[in-house]
Amino acid sequence: MAVGSCSVHINESKKELIPHGSLAFPCAGYQEPYSMDGKREFPWHWHEEMEMIYAKSGVLTVQIPGKSFQLKKGDFFVANSNILHYIVTASEGELQSLVFHPMLVAGDQESVFAVRYILPLTQNTCFDGCYLEGEKYPEEIGAFCQAFAALAAEAPGYEFAVREHLSRICLFLCEHYRESMAEAGTHERAGNSQDNLRVQAMLRYIHQHYQESVTLSEIAGAAALSERECLRCFRRTLQMSPMQYVLRYKVMQGAEFLCGNPNRSIADAAASCGFDSPSHFSKMFRRYYNCTPREYRRRETAQKGERVSCEKSMNNVEERRNTDGSISESGKCGLCIHSERVVC
Repeated sequence: MAVGSCSVHINESKKELIPHGSLAFPCAGYQEPYSMDGKREFPWHWHEEMEMIYAKSGVLTVQIPGKSFQLKKGDFFVANSNILHYIVTASEGELQSLVFHPMLVAGDQESVFAVRYILPLTQNTCFDGCYLEGEKYPEEIGAFCQAFAALAAEAPGYEFAVREHLSRICLFLCEHYRESMAEAGTHERAGNSQDNLRVQAMLRYIHQHYQESVTLSEIAGAAALSERECLRCFRRTLQMSPMQYVLRYKVMQGAEFLCGNPNRSIADAAASCGFDSPSHFSKMFRRYYNCTPREYRRRETAQKGERVSCEKSMNNVEERRNTDGSISESGKCGLCIHSERVVC
């Protein structure tokens, strides 16, 4: 399927490991419903692809180094290639995203589209992320929605439609950053700023050693910084202290353990992510997820069952397609939006 549910799998430097789309068509769409039972987080990560994020309903927050943006229903955000970003939900709602390699729009690196537009855009340090308020940018957000719908439907020739609409958005970004793009050659490449590289080094150390008793001195040493500069660097980029990040990362790893190991105990989950006791783990877990570890596991297991049921229903949709390509009423899935090929 061209559109799936959101998940982030990263290596020790926070680079996302899963390819988006294929070599022939490097674009993938993701759709994620979220509830008020507990916030949903997509941890700090980066990838070579650009990412477009749309708040279809509800409220969510997107963070990039040094900046935070709250997206309400209808708002839109574009994260540049190789830029660290983090997403957290704040209420019941739904997000949609398109992740695509810039060369999908540019074509060959020697093309006029690459040389004059896409490469200067992605290498522009002034463009780390672009927030568009829904009411002020209906054309650009409409282009995203059309690209997403085309990717979801996968009708014959949908690749042309997706690239066309993504190109319109990229052209808007080029015009929006025209002045700074003209000076791109005098700046360091986007994603290679000193703070960005330092944070990547320190995050890499944390992710290698989070199960141990990590100290501020050790984290600072990973980027050859003093403890004071380490604190400042984290505050500038991630808006939190290094030890706050360590604690949050431990809890998030514990949450993954709970869902991936349904038969293991809470004590096992606590030990797996470096907590010295189940009670301390449960206390910190409640602070971040507003529920106990057991409640979280129960809810996530139920939601996973709903997604599996939805996937099966969408497979039935394919089997019930009419000869004219339409879908019979008996083949539609009530959990999905209209009749799009979307994994809920």
